[in-house]
Amino acid sequence: MLKAIVVGASGYTGAELAHFLTRHPEIELAGLYVSEGSLDKGKKLSALYGNLLGEVDLPLQPLGNSGIEQACKGIDIVILATAHEISHDLAPLFLAQNTVVFDLSGAFRVQAAGFYDKFYGFTHQYPDLLAQAVYGLAEWNYDAIKNTDLIAVPGCYTTASLTALKPLAEAGLIKENTKPTINATSGVSGAGRKASMASSFCEVSLQPYGVFTHRHKPEIDQHLGMPVVFTPHLGSFKRGILASINVQLKAGVTAEQVNQAYQNAYADKPIVRLMEGTFPALKNVVGTPYCDLGWAVDGEDLVAFSAIDNLLKGASSQAMQCINLRFGFAITTSLL
Repeated sequence: MLKAIVVGASGYTGAELAHFLTRHPEIELAGLYVSEGSLDKGKKLSALYGNLLGEVDLPLQPLGNSGIEQACKGIDIVILATAHEISHDLAPLFLAQNTVVFDLSGAFRVQAAGFYDKFYGFTHQYPDLLAQAVYGLAEWNYDAIKNTDLIAVPGCYTTASLTALKPLAEAGLIKENTKPTINATSGVSGAGRKASMASSFCEVSLQPYGVFTHRHKPEIDQHLGMPVVFTPHLGSFKRGILASINVQLKAGVTAEQVNQAYQNAYADKPIVRLMEGTFPALKNVVGTPYCDLGWAVDGEDLVAFSAIDNLLKGASSQAMQCINLRFGFAITTSLL
């Protein structure tokens, strides 16, 4: 049986991953870790998340760099549910202990020069690891995921957007010199568990943010292979992302070709549910690992809709898909 640890386990995505790992028949959850300065150290995870009582009662152990070698003894899998700059520093240390690292931050997602200085505020120090890292968009990169020890799990907005757009781009259906336009709304949990005025119950309102500056925009550009216009919105709800995407199709492209592109991409992918003739709703995906896709064609105009749980398909359950792929398990193991 493989053994796994979660670093940054007190956050929403870390807690979700701990839950998935305890349900996995081939993996033992061997440890949960937080930073040495965390106020949650020493507490049981179930004390923070009451739904995990009796299921994930492991304590949150403090971990510093000096303790990594000890924490990795007998460990096969490390999940980093940590901030971008923290993952940047930790991933090389865990890889040096012969573990396979699944990073939920943005620290290894994009290879473009100057990307991290501009969008993350630090200079990337590990270009060799950036080249080694595989982007963990599970339905698209499954062969590469099987053959690397560093998997960069995609962002939540990026997952919703790319899942809807890649079938069209790969089939060559998008009109040249046009930009797909993505308007996506996320629940407040996307901001993380740490308290702030912006995510306070009394302050949250439906509103755009990060206009032309959100770091997921260049991430989408990189992995789609073309530029997009991306506008994120904060929604007045806890969980979920709904993306509405406008695309101009090449002249002569038919609705049947669009339908076929989606079928070719996802007919054998159980986590992506195609909704021909109807459209996604958050109530159907929140609390599930699914991505629901719907679309409509009117001449050269296409509107696609993508719905996911931002903490699950947008983070933790997609990481679990990648773990399953990397180690040869059925992709839905512990998820369905």
